[in-house]
Amino acid sequence: MKPLGDTLLNLASRFAVLSLLAFGGANSVAPEIQRQAVSVNHWMSAKEFAALYALAQAAPGPNAMISTLVGFQAAGLPGALVATLALCVPSCLLTYFAMHLWERQRESRAGVAIVSGLAPVAVGLVCATALLLARAADRDLRLALVTVVAGGVSIVSRLNPLWLLAGAAALGLAGAFG
Repeated sequence: MKPLGDTLLNLASRFAVLSLLAFGGANSVAPEIQRQAVSVNHWMSAKEFAALYALAQAAPGPNAMISTLVGFQAAGLPGALVATLALCVPSCLLTYFAMHLWERQRESRAGVAIVSGLAPVAVGLVCATALLLARAADRDLRLALVTVVAGGVSIVSRLNPLWLLAGAAALGLAGAFG
């Protein structure tokens, strides 16, 4: 087991870099958070990450809560604090300074092109997150079917995603996936 200081430094450096890449929020870098937490640093299994991600999404508050949960899993309360601050502070500072520049360039051709280019990037990163989590959670055809149905319902309706989570939980409690 690595010393706590090494783990905290590792969390800080990894989440600070991800902070600057997180277009559209923490969900857009969830695949890389998962890779770092599961494959690179072995802080948890893919199944544990999927469960923590679901908890972070179900809980009220910002979607950056996944960093807090990964940090806690890796190094307890100090890890939770370091990972959360490392994910939030760099992007907040960058946003603060970028907004001052943006106010001057908003109507320019470059400003319009930047906005047009970043929207599909954010959507693509969120789709990559969905695929990664589905692969981790769907261990058999029944679970894959639940994922497809939940995805379809969320696309065509305005149903709160918590109802979909509750429905899947009820199926699990009823023994549908045992």
